[in-house]
Amino acid sequence: MAAWVEDVLGAGYEQRTLDLGSDPDGEGEVVATLVRATPPKNAKRAFLWVHGFSDYFFQTALADFFTERGYAFYALDLRKCGRSRRPGQTPHYVSDLGLYDAELDQSLAIIREETGGLDVMLGAHSTGGLILPLWLSRLNKAPGGTREAGITGLVLDGPWFDLQGAAWMRSIGTQVIRAAARVRPFEALRLPPGNAYGSSLHVSSGGEWDYDLEWKPLTGYPVTYGWLNAVRRGHAVLHRGLDIGVPSLVLRSDASHFARKHGPRTDVSDAVLDVKQIARWAGCLGDAVTSIPVPGARHDVFLSQKEAREAAYAAIDRWLEFHGLT
Repeated sequence: MAAWVEDVLGAGYEQRTLDLGSDPDGEGEVVATLVRATPPKNAKRAFLWVHGFSDYFFQTALADFFTERGYAFYALDLRKCGRSRRPGQTPHYVSDLGLYDAELDQSLAIIREETGGLDVMLGAHSTGGLILPLWLSRLNKAPGGTREAGITGLVLDGPWFDLQGAAWMRSIGTQVIRAAARVRPFEALRLPPGNAYGSSLHVSSGGEWDYDLEWKPLTGYPVTYGWLNAVRRGHAVLHRGLDIGVPSLVLRSDASHFARKHGPRTDVSDAVLDVKQIARWAGCLGDAVTSIPVPGARHDVFLSQKEAREAAYAAIDRWLEFHGLT
């Protein structure tokens, strides 16, 4: 069993490597990395966070928010992402989002064991916001469902519920992606470069946030056919309707603005996803869904400018209180 060691975030954070064995996609041995913050005294619940594409956990303000409310905070860097990527591995690549069940199952078991069986709240951003509902839907089909597994709710931050762009990309385009994934899954799509979103965040270009640009590049990682095909299959399952078995809170910006270069509107809009699609598909989570647009928020609501992110945290407080999760 791997030991907890100091994390790259420094004092107050530790990490633990989760051995996942041989990669089903043929890129060697794969691992995931579970990160934990120093827990509050007499923690009453736990929280597990999952990042999105071209991302990893570095949002310590999010950890502070939940630890201040009595939660033992954990975050997971998925296989081939951030702390978990090993030499020779394609960043973030999986051929099936269901492969992530392995590290999610392990993480849940570890958290429940070392917290003495505390209930666990889940949270995720962007692609993580698709991965978690799909996992919960599968988990909820087991005897006792997600609640018996100790899960009490789900908070999603700008979740990726559909493919943005022109309508043909969600029909003909998806068929092209599927065909290409069969013959050249690791080949990257030829997409126009852009750093608008990354530049809005990172301190090197005037943003508020300092993070590792090797793990979260300003322009993002290349999008491969195989990975995008896995995402599109996940979208199809979501659109047919899920039953995750617990209440969910879906936070998003109130507007989208797509641009290749950073400008003022990038700072107050979702520069990555179509927020109308997030609103449209939120009800597919099942159970009790609360969907809230946050005025002036970025794609990662918790990395928005101060007023928007404070509004997002206030929305979480209200939601936690309503569901008796404070």
